[in-house]
Amino acid sequence: MNDEYQTITTPGEGYYTEKRSKFIAYACHVDSVEEALEIVGQYKKKYFDARHVCYAYMTAPDGSVFRANDDGEPSSTAGKPILGQIQSHGLTDALCIVVRYYGGVNLGTGGLIVAYRTAAAEAIENAGTETRLVEETVEYDFPYPMMNQVMRVVKEMQPRIVSQTFDNTCSIRLAIRRSEADRLRGRLAKLSFE
Repeated sequence: MNDEYQTITTPGEGYYTEKRSKFIAYACHVDSVEEALEIVGQYKKKYFDARHVCYAYMTAPDGSVFRANDDGEPSSTAGKPILGQIQSHGLTDALCIVVRYYGGVNLGTGGLIVAYRTAAAEAIENAGTETRLVEETVEYDFPYPMMNQVMRVVKEMQPRIVSQTFDNTCSIRLAIRRSEADRLRGRLAKLSFE
């Protein structure tokens, strides 16, 4: 079970010119499709005078949610090469936008694919990336006298404490690497009410 993924931490920019057409690329981290589309909207406003604002994004730790958009360029000449760069760099939760200012000379489908791919690759290579963990949440309710036992398990397994309430009946919500979640549940379940 793979519980790690690569994503962008600091945005990157790229630039490419071909036959007077300018391609300005941006790569950044996104947490959702809605956030990706909101950023695309901001770039369309910022570069309102550009001929095309093409993009691709991939979200979800397994990269299962993705989209490529050609924004009026011939089919699969812009969005697909951009998405291909996100995939070839092994990223998810990532958005890459390439803005094109038309230079008056048609590049042909091969020229467009190279231009969009190259601009996107440069933006991604100039971005900071890191490996993140896919976490699962574990909730556990217990009586107050068991506090020391529960906290010993937390100290040994080192999950991240999301929330906790201490009263007659206590509850704790923990986030831990997906591959360790069942082991944590098992250890908590074995604790005895003394």
